[in-house]
Amino acid sequence: MTMSDTVSGADRALLAKLPKIELHVHLDGSIKPDTLRALAHETGAWKLQDVTNTELLAHMQADEQCESLSEYLSKFSFVLPYLQTAEALERVAYELVEQAAAGQVRYMEVRFAPLLHTANGMSIESVIEAVWSGLSRGEQAFGTIARAVVICLRSHDEKRNGEVIEAAAAWRGRGVVAVDLAGDEASFPPEQFEGLFGLAHGLGLPVTIHAGEAGGANNVRVAIEKLGATRIGHGVRMQEDEAVIKLVKERGVALEMCPLSNMQTKAVPDWSLYPLRRYLEEGIAVTVNTDNMTVSGTTLQQEFELLLEYCGISMRQVAQMTMNAARAAFLEEPLKMALVKRVAKELTLLGFDRE
Repeated sequence: MTMSDTVSGADRALLAKLPKIELHVHLDGSIKPDTLRALAHETGAWKLQDVTNTELLAHMQADEQCESLSEYLSKFSFVLPYLQTAEALERVAYELVEQAAAGQVRYMEVRFAPLLHTANGMSIESVIEAVWSGLSRGEQAFGTIARAVVICLRSHDEKRNGEVIEAAAAWRGRGVVAVDLAGDEASFPPEQFEGLFGLAHGLGLPVTIHAGEAGGANNVRVAIEKLGATRIGHGVRMQEDEAVIKLVKERGVALEMCPLSNMQTKAVPDWSLYPLRRYLEEGIAVTVNTDNMTVSGTTLQQEFELLLEYCGISMRQVAQMTMNAARAAFLEEPLKMALVKRVAKELTLLGFDRE
């Protein structure tokens, strides 16, 4: 999406220094084209050797003509064949931390669905281990604290998803901080997964749920009341029910909003209808995220610029959403307390708390 000149150079420069928090980014949606080409070469898929980055991105990236969440999700199928080894997963996880650190991200939670990476025989546990190896190595190299959120997919059966939950619990405290439910929201309502996330709670796992993106406000309600979500991925369509907005506010549930992705998946048809600013001003803990750096062709810097451009967000509100994200992190104590203090100090020194 082309940026307008109405975002000043001074604001862009200030945003570039912003200490950022990324709570919602998918590993398989954030692979660099050059890395995909290298992985294809290693697996003998020579046909990608002479493909330009522009041609690769046509397969990897959504554009302004994207018509739905289903079309958006189709971009993932192109890269998944190349993410079936421990070496590939470790590499892309490491590089994602590197990308985040370049954008001044202080903390990030990277989510992935282990069952998508078992086509060539890897176990769920070995997938988690490989991703965590890359994240921890990236954290050591670049200074960005990185943790993992393990995804259950709506289209997978309960038995296999239960195995994912159990594996995530085994890694709790060793890099995994939460579990998630993602996939085709319109076809698989959250009511179907109450037992699965009951298991997650019994094992002590925090829960975030993709809801209110391709499905209506009731999905957000069910995710909170029945699945025990303390954060909601997207939540755009909860604006369709004032009672759900009230529930989210009263429970202190944080929203992981992904502005550009929400436009591309047609969660709302136009920026004028995007409810982020309204939610924020009503006291909801809104956070800003990329969703998929490659599929959406975005960074957190660009996400904030879009909000300044199209939603009239102020710099004070940028600071507020950044602090919301630090406080909503699933990061273990006392690291979380230290992160909140660090981000608050940096924001004050940069003057983000002033209009």
